Amino acid sequence: MKGIHGGDIYRNHVKIDFSVNVNPLGIPEAVKAALYEAVDNCSRYPDILAEKLKKAVSGMFMVPKEKLLFGNGASELFMAIVHGIRPKKIVIPVPSFYGYEYVAEAADGEILYYETKEKNDFCLQEDFVSVLTEDVDILFLANPNNPTGHLMSREVLGNLLSYCKRKGIHVVLDECFIEFCGKEYSMLQEIEAFSNLILVRAFTKVFSIPGVRLGYLICSNQVLLERIDRQLPEWNVSSFAQAAGYECAMQTEFVSKTITYIEKERQFLETGLKQAGYKVFPGKGNFLLIYCEQPLYEKLLEKGILIRDCENFRGLSKGFYRIAVKSREENEALLKAIGEIRWN
Repeated sequence: MKGIHGGDIYRNHVKIDFSVNVNPLGIPEAVKAALYEAVDNCSRYPDILAEKLKKAVSGMFMVPKEKLLFGNGASELFMAIVHGIRPKKIVIPVPSFYGYEYVAEAADGEILYYETKEKNDFCLQEDFVSVLTEDVDILFLANPNNPTGHLMSREVLGNLLSYCKRKGIHVVLDECFIEFCGKEYSMLQEIEAFSNLILVRAFTKVFSIPGVRLGYLICSNQVLLERIDRQLPEWNVSSFAQAAGYECAMQTEFVSKTITYIEKERQFLETGLKQAGYKVFPGKGNFLLIYCEQPLYEKLLEKGILIRDCENFRGLSKGFYRIAVKSREENEALLKAIGEIRWN
């Protein structure tokens, strides 16, 4: 697992971490307060059914609570999905989040990688459906995709889901970054129309609580949901996670503020990186994929700034980097540091 994910602040001297894509606005104060208050509940087991949390999230998205499952981060849910379905063949477009490959390997099935191309800005092309044959059990997708930032329209996703439904393919749609883009891009409204859709999200990114570990999935297929649920351990959602998640479900104004803030700062950062001479790929979300022929990762780390070296993403190569969108002060510090670099 070494080097697979960003955020290794424990083995590097880091002043500013641009390698992990969490909300630069930080943890909402109400969520912090809920975490502090949860300390007093640590002497008891957490609610095994997470009823209070489930009711809050159900109200947040206007979906029946019976269609919700919670996990110790989205990663636990991805693993439960593959163990619940037991796929013989999985399709993963790349480059994309390594977590899909990690859980697919645990399923001991065949993994088929569909490699998107740089010349197409790493977007899916029409020939993608040719790999979605009847023997495919699971398709993993992320919207927006990580690390490319590519955001698919609801129309494109709807057509793809319909095609997969006809072929009997389960679609695991990772929307962990969708809240940085706006709810109009989410397929949540289509959950009832597609029994083959498993929508996975997390409170990690938008509420800046990766250390709390809280993810959730939404699925209208009750039989499938129960199969996935059987793969989750008891008490997998801690008292801290339940308390934080409940309060997160109340933060609609915070999410709206975040979308506006990220859009503004992403444009600022993108302009600065282009002016510095780097290739910046078009994308949404709270991060940017760039290409640089020089060893940017090493040079910035010397200055205490950590970015995500994407060389180990399947489908990418040396020179690709992912940079999180952070606060204006931090974004300016990054651009200043880049401007000070002297290449040998």
